[in-house]
Amino acid sequence: MAHQPLVVAVELDGFGAHPAAWRASTERPDAVLDPAALRRTVLAAENAGFAFATFDDALTTTDATAHPAEVAARLDAIVRASFAGPLTTRLGLAPRVQPRSVEPFHLAAQLASLDIATLGRAGWVVGDDDQPGLADALDRVVPETPEARRQEVRDVVTTVRRLWDSWEDDAVIKDVTTGRYIDADRVHNVEVTTATFSVHGASITPRPPQGHPVVIAPEDVLDPSLADVTLVAGPDAEEVAFRAERARRQGATRVLAELAVVLDDDTASGAGGQGSSGSAAQRLAALDAHVPWQPDALRFVGSSFGLVALLEQLAPAVDGVRLHPAVLTSDLRVLTRQVLPRLHATRLARAPRLGQSLRDVLGLDRPENVFARKDVA
Repeated sequence: MAHQPLVVAVELDGFGAHPAAWRASTERPDAVLDPAALRRTVLAAENAGFAFATFDDALTTTDATAHPAEVAARLDAIVRASFAGPLTTRLGLAPRVQPRSVEPFHLAAQLASLDIATLGRAGWVVGDDDQPGLADALDRVVPETPEARRQEVRDVVTTVRRLWDSWEDDAVIKDVTTGRYIDADRVHNVEVTTATFSVHGASITPRPPQGHPVVIAPEDVLDPSLADVTLVAGPDAEEVAFRAERARRQGATRVLAELAVVLDDDTASGAGGQGSSGSAAQRLAALDAHVPWQPDALRFVGSSFGLVALLEQLAPAVDGVRLHPAVLTSDLRVLTRQVLPRLHATRLARAPRLGQSLRDVLGLDRPENVFARKDVA
């Protein structure tokens, strides 16, 4: 049965998805704060033809006892995506941001600015991790029950979308003769009050090129009908297919599978690291000897050919995958040199083209501005 080419995304946070990835990385321990390392990684992802890259984030720093080689600080995900923006021309950039630990007004402006800076290549991965001390950090009441947490995430996402719409597309007129920069009638106040936050007024940033940057969310974090892309995970391909179908029934527009990968890599040579080269099973065993890894995703351990075969199996059920390389310096290299070329050669996936927005790559329509509709006051 014919299907559309898969959208292939990649997670580029830190040293890799495995918690002991730093032990096998050829990067220095301070690479998470090194702009040159980030530049190498995002350019490798773009040149390979990934559709978009994501950047994880957390409010608290890494546990130094579990990860002693990592520094006790990290750059904000939006900052890293913004740094990568002018370095790239085709790669979509989607930072992960926790809605419950930010102010919706500022988040809307940050993501709109990222979309403007990348000429329409921005996305937002919606997170909702357990965050000890969140209430003290924000100095406000933080809902803790699953229902209340899900409602707050929903409220933040819908409010951010409304703020993106607060400027109509033609609000900026730059009329030199009258000295008017905007048409005030096309800028609309947003009035939202919830149990945890309030917003009063229009955004300080014009409507983004995509209308809305692409909202990407796991199925258990945000209702699929409210996301542009829903992420599904499962222990095997059959469970992933089941959850993808369930997400579509719940209103998902696009569905991507979460896939953690450990790949055979006989070309890598770690600088004193362990588990940096050899078979995937050997590499994983060496890493797990330090910190056992149980990713919340379908996990593949094996050859590049086996990974391509798995993607062929998943293709009828999902619109794409987000790959989580166990160790970036090893697994990303195999992905860029062996996996992506095969996917493109067989047309199982397609690389983004210059000038495409992230919505174009995903086959998503540009959203209509709610304030431009006659039925919205």
